[in-house]
Amino acid sequence: VGPIFAMEFDGSAAGQLFSSSCTGYTYDDLILMPGHVDFKVSDVDLTCNITRNIKARTPIVSSPMDTVTEARMAINAALFGGLGVIHNNCSIAEQVSEIEKVKRFENGFLLDPFVFAPHHTLQDVDQLKEQHGFSSVPITDNGKVGGKLLGIVTSRDTDFRADRSMKVSEVMTTDLIKAREPISLSQANAQLRKSKKGLLPVVADDDVLIAMISRKDLKKSKEYPNATINENKQLLVGAAISTREADFERAKALIDAGTDVIVLDSSQGDSVYQVDMIRKLKDFSKSTDILAGNVVIARQAKSLLDAGADGLRVGMGSGSICTTQEVCAVGRPQGSAVYHVSKYARDNFGVPVMADGGIQGSGHIMKALALGANSVMVGSLFAGTDESPGEFFFERGVRMKVYRGMGSLEAQKKRSGQRYFAESTNVKVAQGVSGAVIDKGSVHDLASHIMTAVKAGCQDLGVKTLPDLHEKLYSGSLRFELRTASGLREAGIHDVMRGVSDGGSPKQRHRH
Repeated sequence: VGPIFAMEFDGSAAGQLFSSSCTGYTYDDLILMPGHVDFKVSDVDLTCNITRNIKARTPIVSSPMDTVTEARMAINAALFGGLGVIHNNCSIAEQVSEIEKVKRFENGFLLDPFVFAPHHTLQDVDQLKEQHGFSSVPITDNGKVGGKLLGIVTSRDTDFRADRSMKVSEVMTTDLIKAREPISLSQANAQLRKSKKGLLPVVADDDVLIAMISRKDLKKSKEYPNATINENKQLLVGAAISTREADFERAKALIDAGTDVIVLDSSQGDSVYQVDMIRKLKDFSKSTDILAGNVVIARQAKSLLDAGADGLRVGMGSGSICTTQEVCAVGRPQGSAVYHVSKYARDNFGVPVMADGGIQGSGHIMKALALGANSVMVGSLFAGTDESPGEFFFERGVRMKVYRGMGSLEAQKKRSGQRYFAESTNVKVAQGVSGAVIDKGSVHDLASHIMTAVKAGCQDLGVKTLPDLHEKLYSGSLRFELRTASGLREAGIHDVMRGVSDGGSPKQRHRH
């Protein structure tokens, strides 16, 4: 009996591990002890509360950064069961427009396609193909959705044309098959199949273009059973604002546009400005949840929760492109921050916490959830995907996208200095950097891979749900150990040359 009893309590409970007030731990400092497995990976349910009133089937939220989340990312994040937060490094009208695109989205209809005007040239089509991988584009009189449809240009129209300065109006196809509003997705898809065309424009009266459907999307079309939606089947979406008085008007416009959660975006959330903004927003709209932050200690959290916040973002200086801890010497290692703030928020307010920053992969997501977080916010993890803003470029043969911190000088010059209380200062101090990340493909494929790994981690721990995981955490039955530098090195790939063997992919670990 003795040895078995000792084995059951290998490692340390989180309460014991984090009891020291003078040592902070990151995700990489910790490793979880396995539990007993008596269920399949497919039995794991990661449904979570993003905020007090917003639930999601996937505990991942895309960060409000101008190189991570605009409408396309927010749409796809909600489709795979998470949530996207539109950045505020833009005008109010631009941010509202992004929210409206998400709210108007219907699975299968492309409501914001690339559109050219008659004066565009074949060289513009070449550039579109180089940057985005396709060369079929509708032509309207004003070059925008909402203009009168004049024709469509496809590769059949542009191939073998030597003069690339020719205008698209000279080569476009004008004899078009169109779908007319109102029309359901199934009706439009049936018409597309019957037409045997690659594109089907959807028009309103006077041939005004309102949407497109492509054969490529039809082939990939599927249902999204985990989508984060409201009772009207609209996708949920968040929007970031700063804590300036002027941003209250921004918040009102965003709420009127249908925003489901307002994210107060500040690197140091415990300020009179954020407390005042929370109270004003709650007076304006009690039905819109407020995600406040960022915080890393319980005292910060108390100020925001007392004011009425519906959720907290935890993290200060832990992001891959954030230099707040280095430049300002203020912050906290992310593992300690997530544990302490999550415990305080749960015990005293019953409010969910979002771990924001320092997430490099599925293992870090697993640890954040195991330390008490209800969800995670990711920036660098989703940067470089097809759905993130920006254009791909090649560097030494590698396809890449720009990724920058909102505290970088480049972002602050645009607007985001407000996040760091720096908008009115003459000398701006960078609390982030700019860089580039490699092409990661579709965020759907990436998220699916990541969440399968997280579910496998839950299986290894012997927990089926996040409430089960947190119950084990606070009861002390979830056990941790600290890792040495050599332990961390041992856990990674070592003693091999990485590459693809002649036999194909390495054998994968079998999961039932």
